[in-house]
Amino acid sequence: MNSKQVAEMFDLSVDTLRYYERIGMIPPVTRDKNGYRNYQTSDLNWIFLVKSLRSAGLSIESLIEFASLARLRETQNVEEAQKQILVDQLEEIEKNIEKMKEVRSLLQYKIDTYDVHMRKFKSGELTEDKVEKLWEMKHFKKGE
Repeated sequence: MNSKQVAEMFDLSVDTLRYYERIGMIPPVTRDKNGYRNYQTSDLNWIFLVKSLRSAGLSIESLIEFASLARLRETQNVEEAQKQILVDQLEEIEKNIEKMKEVRSLLQYKIDTYDVHMRKFKSGELTEDKVEKLWEMKHFKKGE
């Protein structure tokens, strides 16, 4: 598969694919007799992995380290180091998911109570100095 096809497949630019390879985020891509990149299934797997991990927040540096370790696999035992990069990223994603759930809960509460709060403000029942303290509400406190 050529660069243009791969770029379209993964919704990336050809320049991005070249960049990924140039900086070592993906291993070097096999080239044909004319020097054109000829992406194989393993290359496509790498691109999919890199794009997915980048969208999840994994740093470029970590991806470069992960790919570098893959190239060392033939000469060194690097599986644990590679696996640890993935484990660390999963832990980070889990933390982010929890944060997002907390924010989602707050947004849902604000949406659900918006009309009632606006009526109370308009009627004078609620004022700027007489409002709920969101950070003290039980369902928004961390760990509860």
